[in-house]
Amino acid sequence: MKEQLTKIEDLIKSEVNVKEFEYLNPDNTFISKKIKPNFVALGKKLGSKMKAVSAALAKFTQEDIASFERDGKFELNVDGYIIPLAINEVELTSEDIPGWTVASKGPLTIALDITITPELQQEGAAREFVNRIQKIRKDNGFELTDKINVQIDTNDALKSALMAHKHYICAEILADELEFLSIEEGGTEVEVNENQLITIVTKKG
Repeated sequence: MKEQLTKIEDLIKSEVNVKEFEYLNPDNTFISKKIKPNFVALGKKLGSKMKAVSAALAKFTQEDIASFERDGKFELNVDGYIIPLAINEVELTSEDIPGWTVASKGPLTIALDITITPELQQEGAAREFVNRIQKIRKDNGFELTDKINVQIDTNDALKSALMAHKHYICAEILADELEFLSIEEGGTEVEVNENQLITIVTKKG
């Protein structure tokens, strides 16, 4: 799985807007998993032993769970009886981590840091602004290769975010510069990160 992901890592990061990947070993202590019987799968097989098996699984360490996931099977000793279990006969879940959202499917578990730093907030504003300008370009019937002039009337917070990512914005929208000024008449009002701005977009030349 890791080998497959590393081959397309840049594509994934671009598509889902993620900065970095960090691959954790199965024995990591960051992601904590829980295990319990799949009662539908094990009901007929275990019968009266279900309660004992459930109690035994509740005592599994993270190493036990990792071993089970790796091998796909586990021999459980319950009151002197060896009970073979397959990975599809149990349910694995990951505990919540403050500031992260965690999801699992099969052998893959992903923890996503959802903390929005000021830097990420600025970058998000820049991406939203690009999206708004691209829509204006389309609405105006501009060609994909048409260069444009962009005038912007907005608040200081949003101006700071746009200036911090000016080179990225200009490259994406085909503008040489972002001109900040007071727009008294005309223009298009758009919203970027809950900030209102007015912009005038014209074809250059």
